[in-house]
Amino acid sequence: MQAFLRADGQKGIRNITLVVYLVECAHHVARQVALPLDDRNVHLVGFSGCFPNAYAARVMQRVCTHPNVGACLLVSLGCESFDRQRLAAAVRASGRPVHALVIQESGGTADSIAAGRSWIEDILPRIEAVPKTQMQLDELVVGTICGGSDATSGLTANPAVGRAFDLLIQRGATGIFEETGELIGCEQLLAERAANQPLGREILASIKKAARYYDAYGHGSFAPGNADGGLTTIEEKSLGAYSKSGKSTIRGLIKPGDVPPRGGLYLLDVVPDGPYRFGFPNIADNAEIAELISCGCHLIVFTTGRGSVVGSAISPVIKVCANPDTYHKLSGDMDIDAGRILEGRGTLDEVGREIFQRIVDTAGGTPTCSERLGHQEFILTYKSFEAKGGRMKGEGGRGKAEG
Repeated sequence: MQAFLRADGQKGIRNITLVVYLVECAHHVARQVALPLDDRNVHLVGFSGCFPNAYAARVMQRVCTHPNVGACLLVSLGCESFDRQRLAAAVRASGRPVHALVIQESGGTADSIAAGRSWIEDILPRIEAVPKTQMQLDELVVGTICGGSDATSGLTANPAVGRAFDLLIQRGATGIFEETGELIGCEQLLAERAANQPLGREILASIKKAARYYDAYGHGSFAPGNADGGLTTIEEKSLGAYSKSGKSTIRGLIKPGDVPPRGGLYLLDVVPDGPYRFGFPNIADNAEIAELISCGCHLIVFTTGRGSVVGSAISPVIKVCANPDTYHKLSGDMDIDAGRILEGRGTLDEVGREIFQRIVDTAGGTPTCSERLGHQEFILTYKSFEAKGGRMKGEGGRGKAEG
């Protein structure tokens, strides 16, 4: 497949220019800069908070230097705590064009919008001329997540994605699955698939942490829509979520912003560490997609039973629909009809191979439904992660991989 070659050697399957707001006060200006340039692969992302957060800074740095990203316009009000100079330096060091626009120094709203659009217009020809190169399947990083799950999710879409992930891993690609809060009850199954015993113990600890986290908040990752769709317990939901990972050996446990050091299957722990000061119960699909992207995912496979129409900025999202009734209602938003398994029109292996081929086609440039519809959702909020076993705490550190 053909890919966009970045100055730092990374290969992207899309060629995105980012407009990035660094505080909610700069959101409007950034949105007005990006809006008229949407048809030229200009995407809007941002962080709405004002006081500093190492997690948000790390994720944003990974997002801005993602393989699918070619350039960044950083939009700052001017008095927020986000370190725009440090972020700009990191993007510049990656070889990507970057410019920091400070509204308080640029004449206010109207002048800042004009200046931002002017910079984007000047840089786009350069980005659109980025050279192409060959990309092999073993260079691809694919994430998976489920949202709007129902009783069909664990019967059709999720295990079919597991089949597709096994095919990817067999060919040397990297697969990342997450939602440790939706794996409660499956921890022993996960630990048994770990590449070594220390990693197995880390996985067990991560699921126990998720259970404590939800207990502190008074509820788990189980929404009314899940129950309306026929799910009865978090354990039943967990079995469906677990099946997305397939049967491959788990090579590492990573956290947001950690890029897997080699191919294989990785579990992403998105539940915050430390005291429950801030963060959120992990049920915000788009926030978790952003975290998968921060780990280098070129694209995301999203399963849904009840139906979800979201996509994402930066990385394409492939929608796999578990429920045949939902597919008929929302077919314009869905890429794969996994619900046909329930109707006897396909098997798990057949749908798994179809998902695998759709991944290859998407990586090769075929747009997904959410891309064609213009979906560019993005959420980045406050969280906290502790350094442990070489993993991140704000800055630096790789995931704890097999050793």
